[in-house]
Amino acid sequence: QVHVVESGGGLVQAGGSLRLSCAASGRTFSRYAMGWFRQAPGKEREFVAAISGSGLGIYYADSVKARFTISRDNAKNTVYLQMNSLKAEDTAVYYCAADSRISSRPEEYDYWGQGTQVTVSS
Repeated sequence: QVHVVESGGGLVQAGGSLRLSCAASGRTFSRYAMGWFRQAPGKEREFVAAISGSGLGIYYADSVKARFTISRDNAKNTVYLQMNSLKAEDTAVYYCAADSRISSRPEEYDYWGQGTQVTVSS
């Protein structure tokens, strides 16, 4: 089992940057693919980015490609989401999730954090 905790959210102006972190428990962190998802009020949870356990496999949603970067440090049991050129439409609660296989589908992830709020003012 994996326990994940997100941090790094906040309020930022459009065009600004934030870096989210997701700290995970357990000795087998490198065996888990990690995903970032987000959910805006009144909308469904949507895929943002995912990274394989080794870090070699990376996927992004089209809406964030070239602006966001996902990375992981297996020695620190942490995955990051660097968000640049933020837009008002990036405003959402951002969730970190873990699973044994990389996927863009939230229903395939077994372990979820509580989320961190990102608000981008225009």
